[in-house]
Amino acid sequence: MKGPYFEEVEHTADRALLVRGADLKELLHNAALGMLQLIGAIPRSGPSREREIEVQAPDRESLLVTWLEELLFAMETRGVTYTKFELQITGDTHLFAKVQEMPIMVITRHIKAVTYHDLEIEKTEDGLVTTVVFDV
Repeated sequence: MKGPYFEEVEHTADRALLVRGADLKELLHNAALGMLQLIGAIPRSGPSREREIEVQAPDRESLLVTWLEELLFAMETRGVTYTKFELQITGDTHLFAKVQEMPIMVITRHIKAVTYHDLEIEKTEDGLVTTVVFDV
């Protein structure tokens, strides 16, 4: 798949990312990277730790939102950011991830929530594409 794998796109009131991936695993990985870039999450130097995250949802769009919300929640409540993701997807409804966490030094742009606004994962000849809208 040719890049860019994610890019910010204009949205009236909120922020949005156009995300691409060869398959659902890559799409979810790229969406997480894109959200971290959009937030401007800067890790603080220090020890990192591996953490496991498991999420389920009724469909792949819900899986995407649930995954990003899980990361966002940990960033806000535990003060961490992520430097590495290893994802395993079962069907379109189950994600198991090993992530590398680091303490966060700063978030330059806060996100309140990941939304379902016009969310649809579409199949293209290059893979999958979607636009994720974030409430800021």
